[in-house]
Amino acid sequence: MESCEGLFRAFPTGPDWRIDWAYLERESPLAPLAAEMKSAAQEKRWHGEGDVWTHTRMVCEALASLEEFRTLAEADRLALFLAALLHDVGKTRCTRLEEGCLTSPHHGAVGANLARALLWRELDLAGTAEKQRLRETVCQLVRYHTAPVHLWKEEEKTRLRRIAANGALIPGFRLSLLCLLAKADLLGRVAEDRERLLEQVELTALLAQEQGCFSAPGVFASPYAQRAYFAGRLSWAGDDPYDRSWGEVILLSGLPGTGKDTWISRNCPALPVVSLDVLRAQLGQSAKGDQSAVAAAAQELARSYLRRKEPFVWNATSLTPALREKVVSLCERYGAAVRIVFLETGWEEGLRRNGERKAEVPRQTVERMLERLTPPERWEARQVAWLCV
Repeated sequence: MESCEGLFRAFPTGPDWRIDWAYLERESPLAPLAAEMKSAAQEKRWHGEGDVWTHTRMVCEALASLEEFRTLAEADRLALFLAALLHDVGKTRCTRLEEGCLTSPHHGAVGANLARALLWRELDLAGTAEKQRLRETVCQLVRYHTAPVHLWKEEEKTRLRRIAANGALIPGFRLSLLCLLAKADLLGRVAEDRERLLEQVELTALLAQEQGCFSAPGVFASPYAQRAYFAGRLSWAGDDPYDRSWGEVILLSGLPGTGKDTWISRNCPALPVVSLDVLRAQLGQSAKGDQSAVAAAAQELARSYLRRKEPFVWNATSLTPALREKVVSLCERYGAAVRIVFLETGWEEGLRRNGERKAEVPRQTVERMLERLTPPERWEARQVAWLCV
C-alpha cells in the first residue's frame, strides 16, 4: 500500500489530531474529487453550512475530535477517516432539483462505486486480502452512511442485520464504525433536526446491540437459515429450518482478466459451465449491443441442468446485485443452493491478463465495468466468498 502512505500522512493522529487540508485539497489523489465537491450545492434546510466539500471538512473535523475515534485501532481510524472524506462524493453525480428542493437520491451507493474505482485503480487497493479489506471497509461505510439515521425501529432489524453480515466478508467493517460515521456526519452539518437524528443513530446502535450485530456480523444457526432469513422466508433469525436443497450452483463474479476460467479449471474442472462468452461465440454475437439472445440462451442452458438437479458453474462478470439476483432466484426456485465466488486481482495485473485473452475486452470498457462493480454482499446467497487471485 505504498501509494497510500502520502495520503495517510495527512490524516489526523495524536497528539494534536490535525488534518492536512492543504495536501488533501491540492496534491492528494482526492484533490479532483474535492474540487467537484466544492462545486456541488446542497439543500440549505438540511445543510446550512453550504457545499458538499465544506460539509465534508466539518464532518472530518468532528470525527477527529471524538474520543471514540481517537481510541480506535489505527487500521480502523484510517478506514473510517477515508470514508468520511468520501462519504458524500456521490452527490457530485446525483444531486438534482425536484420541486424547488435539492436532493441526492442513492448518493451513498453511487459514492461507494466512485470510491471503489478510485481506490482500486489510482491507489492500488486491490489484489490482496489486506488491500481489499481497507478498500471495501471504506466502500461499505460510504454506501450505508445514511442507514443509522433510518434503521432505529424494530421492523428495520432485518435490514440492519443484512448490512452487519458483510463483516463476515470484510473483517474491518462493523456497525459500530458505521454509527460513528453517521454521528460525525450529523455533527458536521447545520440543520434544525440534528439533535433528533443523533438520537435516532443512538437508537439504531442499541437495536444492533440487541440483535447481536453491533460489533460483529451476527449469528445464524446455519448458512441455510441465514439465507432463508435474508430472503424473507424466515421470520426469526434464531430458527434452524431443514435444508431441502439438492446441490450447489457456483456463480462467479469479477472483472475481465480476473481469472475466472483458471479458477474453474483448478477448483471444479468436472462441473459443466454456463459461460456467456462461449454462448456469444456460438451465437456469433459481439459483447457490445443487445445481449438478450445470449441471456436467454444462458437461462435455458441453466434450466436444463437445474431440471436434472445437476450442479454447474455460471461464468460471467456478474458485477451488479441485479444481475446476480436473477441467477440466484432462478436456481433457488429449482431447489439449488448458490455459492457466489467473487474474484479480484490488482488493476495492472488484471489489465495484463485481459490483454492475453483471445477476446480482449477494451481497456475503456473494463474501466466502465469497474465503475459499476458492486461486489456481492453476504446476504445475496447461501454462501459468498471473496478471493484475491
